[in-house]
Amino acid sequence: MKLVRDRTPELAGAGQPAAFSEATEAEYGRLLRDKLLEEAAEAATAAPAELLDELGDVLQVLYALASQAGLEPAAIESARARKARVRCAFTRRVVWQDPAAREDDTP
Repeated sequence: MKLVRDRTPELAGAGQPAAFSEATEAEYGRLLRDKLLEEAAEAATAAPAELLDELGDVLQVLYALASQAGLEPAAIESARARKARVRCAFTRRVVWQDPAAREDDTP
């Protein structure tokens, strides 16, 4: 079972073997989370020319997930801005090195 865009059944075309149904509320939440991971993986591996569209897909799924939880897109932006104020963002390229994982410490 895989969540697809709303117009996919209409665009699938005649003669294509496919079955579509509507997810229950519980299924929808799980499928949205699965779709978020799928779209994030696609964005993570996208070529530079495809990155904008892939990020748009991630954002579309985030908005759907927020809506299902009763949240508005503005609430996502507010949470992002609050975390950026409190903990900053990811603009300075700071990388944490786990001391326990350092190879030069092994005997």
